[in-house]
Amino acid sequence: MKIILFANTPWYLFNFCFPLADAIRQNGCEILLVSPEGEYAERLKATGFRHLPFPIQRRSINPVTERRTYNQLVHLYQLEKPDIVHHFTTKCIIYGSLAAHSVGVRLVVNSVTGMGYAFAGNQIPRRFLRLIIKQLYRRALVGTSVLFQNPNDRTEFIKEKLVFSEQTVLIRSSGVNLERFKVFPEPDGPPLVVLAGRLLYDKGVVEFVKAARLLRSRNVVARFVLVGEPDHQNPASIPLNKLMKWDSEGTVEWWGWQEDMAKVYHQAHIVCLPSYREGVPKTLIEAAASGRPIVTTDTYGCREVVQNGKNGLLVPVRSVCELADALQVLIENKELRQQMGLEGRRVAEGDFKLQNVLTAILGVYGIDQNNC
Repeated sequence: MKIILFANTPWYLFNFCFPLADAIRQNGCEILLVSPEGEYAERLKATGFRHLPFPIQRRSINPVTERRTYNQLVHLYQLEKPDIVHHFTTKCIIYGSLAAHSVGVRLVVNSVTGMGYAFAGNQIPRRFLRLIIKQLYRRALVGTSVLFQNPNDRTEFIKEKLVFSEQTVLIRSSGVNLERFKVFPEPDGPPLVVLAGRLLYDKGVVEFVKAARLLRSRNVVARFVLVGEPDHQNPASIPLNKLMKWDSEGTVEWWGWQEDMAKVYHQAHIVCLPSYREGVPKTLIEAAASGRPIVTTDTYGCREVVQNGKNGLLVPVRSVCELADALQVLIENKELRQQMGLEGRRVAEGDFKLQNVLTAILGVYGIDQNNC
């Protein structure tokens, strides 16, 4: 059995799909990873995976370029003759599904792990793009298995008639490696509040910075850290000069990309993600597994990880004052932080164990472990 995993960046494949690819390989199936080229493609190949570079352009809307991309994908599927294709990210889902339909791939699986730029705001360009994407989804998702990470996204797709209920499967998150992310005691020193992820406006980065300023004006003693890089292919990306300005003026510290996120969580006292909308954020389930309390927004995806008042605090989207208030509660209460952190570990162990996620996805493929 041959299975293709297709995403719009090799970084996505490496960071979100590597355990799945490894599980497929361990079950004796042939696995092909498809994405544009890049550093993470080389890292995938270094671990023994076959990676095929494919030049999909995330922001392109040129009809000639997009038609060429689609035709190339049809040719790729004709040449490789996969039994199963599994697509991640919007453009890959749409083009990949249409291409797979045209060549008769036996099983097409699509993971909706978040709704992306078009669904995170109501500005006119986003609303227009959202309308187009919905029309394309209606056509592309016919006859496919569609995996959702939170029930709100699944309900919305069904309500909008983008999918039928019987096509859908709810698999909560990409899972977390409980051996890699372990509970460590809080470090000494002023509380360190970390926001980790792609540095986008839609992740609530500006609200985080404003909350940090507000707390400093209240003489609350803490450090505030951004971990990650801008995503220049995303229209909501924070400009580099803005990040550098925040860092230089001391509002927040910008640590850039960090390879060892387990180490980052061990240095943190609180993890914060005031996002506008998510699938289920990897950073939050890793923080929970690491025994760190969470402050996040009461929105799709984020509230799947946090039980308000138990392993963290939920605040309204875009509310700087309530975000600052929630952070202050945890900054000033070590005992509450530790209590919530331990509860977070229990949540991670119960709801987000990596092996359970892998077993569920392999089940969608029809793979009964070690029966390829």
